[in-house]
Amino acid sequence: MAQDNSSRVTEFILLGLSDRRELQLLFFTLILLAYTMVLLGNLLIIVTVRTDPKLSSPMYFLLCNLSFIDICYTSVTAPRVLVALLSGHKAITFEGCMAQLFFLHFVGSSEMFLLTVMAFDRYTAICRPLHYTAIMARRACWALVAACWAGGFIHSIVQTVLMLQLPFCGPNTIHSYFCDVPPVIRLACADTALTEWLMASNSGLISLGCFLVLVASYALILAKVRARVSQGNWKALSTCASHVMVITLFFMPCIFTYLRPAGTLPTSKYICVIYTILSPMMNPLIYTL
Repeated sequence: MAQDNSSRVTEFILLGLSDRRELQLLFFTLILLAYTMVLLGNLLIIVTVRTDPKLSSPMYFLLCNLSFIDICYTSVTAPRVLVALLSGHKAITFEGCMAQLFFLHFVGSSEMFLLTVMAFDRYTAICRPLHYTAIMARRACWALVAACWAGGFIHSIVQTVLMLQLPFCGPNTIHSYFCDVPPVIRLACADTALTEWLMASNSGLISLGCFLVLVASYALILAKVRARVSQGNWKALSTCASHVMVITLFFMPCIFTYLRPAGTLPTSKYICVIYTILSPMMNPLIYTL
């Protein structure tokens, strides 16, 4: 354990996904492939939307922002875990750990808010088509995207400040491949019950609240078009189905991870792979179908 003269932990050890060398090579290959797909797929969407004048509608503007967020979100964890799997270097400084935690929640919560905005965009386009242009004007889209980033920043600042107030003077082994609230808070040398409930209320309620809003919006869309069988309505149904797949894949692991105090149940690091790597990889495929 790395400690300074005041017995404060100065670095953490990330145990990663496995200690077995053959599994480490397998995980390295799979994560490298997934990260490459995230980069190429989302960059392709961004370039296509930016260069094609026909793709200037609010839906594509929001999709372009989602692709940028996915690249940032996966880049918070994937490069470090790839280096650790290849080199075996598992240490991360205390400052680096807090920075990773901050950016993970900053970008992750911004994505949750943006997915909610995208659901509102689809609801407006399908259920209120005559008012769509006025409601989703370009200035309104920029304001909504800015609000998503601002909300993510505020959420992440709260999480990080709560973590920085805890003393870390004992174990420094994190049973995960990245720094996050549940595994790190267990290492604090203090009673963390209140802090755990505050963090669960923060991250967990944001995840659950956005998920319920998303489900409600798509339920309203389906109720609007269920009695119609035109080609346009089948397209609306397929759009909703693909979006529901994305939000389920992203939100359910987040709700399971954050909507409870950190010490109640162990958080599986393999569940974390779903929302940190797999979901951003699936977004370009599902949203562009």
